[in-house]
Amino acid sequence: MKVTIEQSKLVDVINWVSRSLSSRPIQTALLGIVLEADQNKIYLSSTDHETASRANTEAEVATPGKVLVPGKLLADIARSLPNKPVTIQLDGTRVLVNAGTAKFTLPILPINEYPNLPDMPEVLGSLDTENFSHAISQVATAAGKDESLLSLTGIHIEVKGDNITMAATDRYRLAVRELSFNPARPNTEAVALIRSRTLLETTKALTNTKNINLALAPATSNDRLAGFQTESKTTTTRLLDGTFPPYRHLIPQESLTTTIIEVAPFLDAVRRVALVTDKTIPLKLTFTGNSLTLEAGGADEAQANEIFETQKTGEDLSIAFNPNYLLDGLHAISAPYAQISFNTSGKAAILMGKKDANSPAIENFRYLLMPTKFAY
Repeated sequence: MKVTIEQSKLVDVINWVSRSLSSRPIQTALLGIVLEADQNKIYLSSTDHETASRANTEAEVATPGKVLVPGKLLADIARSLPNKPVTIQLDGTRVLVNAGTAKFTLPILPINEYPNLPDMPEVLGSLDTENFSHAISQVATAAGKDESLLSLTGIHIEVKGDNITMAATDRYRLAVRELSFNPARPNTEAVALIRSRTLLETTKALTNTKNINLALAPATSNDRLAGFQTESKTTTTRLLDGTFPPYRHLIPQESLTTTIIEVAPFLDAVRRVALVTDKTIPLKLTFTGNSLTLEAGGADEAQANEIFETQKTGEDLSIAFNPNYLLDGLHAISAPYAQISFNTSGKAAILMGKKDANSPAIENFRYLLMPTKFAY
């Protein structure tokens, strides 16, 4: 095998497939990236048995061939090379990588031990890549990190016709996002639970792509797979086992108190007051008229408070939150203003974004935040 490729194109495809490299492989071959050159293209692939990624790009193929090379090492080398044509050549049991005056020699791995990658499931339709990436980043904020509760580490995706609803929760907060979908067939319906980390890594690696296809294996299939596809890149991943908790009934339809807050200065105020908190000390918010008092700290510990102006309608209220969860929600709404709706100090609050103080709330994203008890 001998192929020449632009350094930027090589880095692009390696960045895509290297996400699926196994950090703790059950076999040596899973440490590698497969390189296959044929008909003026180079094809790369990798897998960790849970996720599999493929990518291809144009290249000058002098000699077709296929080889398995250490993936992380190849990725580090490709990113460090000068912006010059890169030649990759199989030489016996070694692979030579040259760009300008930079020259590297890599060992090869046993390609006969490499597993067959799964086929892409049936494509259900497509989404705008930028909107999809943003939506995933918003919802993933609330996904659980505890691997012992595996179903809570995922994002629940529900397809109904031309709409997708995504939700994630760690039991302390819930994020729900709706976005438009272009179904391949009318009346398309499907449900999937996909690891949040996989979705985040996939969308972060999407560059210069307008649309992405969403694919899901039928519920009757033995291969419980989801897939994501662009013109030159694909990723498949196994669905999570378990059942995502029913969540729609948790979202209040009415509220007794609603406040409008400018996000940037409020974030600064929350960060300042939260300096005296830890994981066991909540941040208390007291709404009185159009004044909000932030308080934190215990009687025998460091204390902080700050008064903040808001626009409030409804009853006065005191409520407390984990300050980090509140900060996460304010970032996730991605808007200059936040609308926070409450019922009582013991029930969840709903955060939604607003373009300005007087515009309607942006209802396609809701961040539900459970309160905590406060004793001061």
